[in-house]
Amino acid sequence: RYGPAREVPVEVRGAGQASRQVNNFCAPDAFDCDKLVAVEVLTPGGNWSSYPPHKHDTASEREAVLEEIYYFEGGPGYQRVYGTHDTLAEVSGGDVVLVPHGYHGPSMAAPGYDLYYLNVLAGPAPQRSMAFCDDPRHAWVRSSWAEQAVDPRLPMTKAWR
Repeated sequence: RYGPAREVPVEVRGAGQASRQVNNFCAPDAFDCDKLVAVEVLTPGGNWSSYPPHKHDTASEREAVLEEIYYFEGGPGYQRVYGTHDTLAEVSGGDVVLVPHGYHGPSMAAPGYDLYYLNVLAGPAPQRSMAFCDDPRHAWVRSSWAEQAVDPRLPMTKAWR
């Protein structure tokens, strides 16, 4: 299937040093397909994305079961996965981190180095969803964004119009 770039919803998520840009080219509400979900995330140097840490491995009304792949460009940066297995990996162009289950995040862009990742997810549910559950120890971070400005470097790219 083809989806023109000018129709890709570009979203800025988070605030402060957790600000990032998400290009929702194959998100459930943006592109029709059976199982695949994919977005691009652009994280300015020094910022964190995929934050607060979250998981998608338990079927419930608020969480979808999804396996996930992060493909990185730019960097260096770091990616954390924990809960059922622990990984803290330095990542840069061409690196891939697999998240079959457990909490993941943050993806950290080293100061001075922007970080890009292609985030690809898929799962068994009949309806596509990116529903997640924050790590309860870090869920409070989301509410702190209301008091912070979005990083002025965002958006880093514009939709093609």
